[in-house]
Amino acid sequence: MKKSLLTLSAVVATLFTAQAALAQATRAEVKAEAASAVKSGAMAKGEGPAAAPAAKGTKDRAEVKKDAAKAVKAGEVEKGPSADAGKGAKSTKERAEVKKEAAAAVKAGEVGKGPDVKK
Repeated sequence: MKKSLLTLSAVVATLFTAQAALAQATRAEVKAEAASAVKSGAMAKGEGPAAAPAAKGTKDRAEVKKDAAKAVKAGEVEKGPSADAGKGAKSTKERAEVKKEAAAAVKAGEVGKGPDVKK
């Protein structure tokens, strides 16, 4: 009885060590396969989602520049920066008046102040 238990435990131990040796061989294979996938571009390197490729236009640069020059010449677009940039951002109220309105809104509970701002 003791001999059969000893033999059985030796066989089980041999199976586990053989499995561990095979697992190391497959790990090397998996690493090689992953490296080749990264190199071919089929998979992104590292963790996380793959970055989306940059959008490519269908026209070449010379053709786009020619179309832009035609649009400027026809008056469809302005050349250079827009003359109206930042013109509509001016306030008609004084700073003190705005501060007073903000303080009244906080006091009335319409707007939160600090970390307890209502969402």
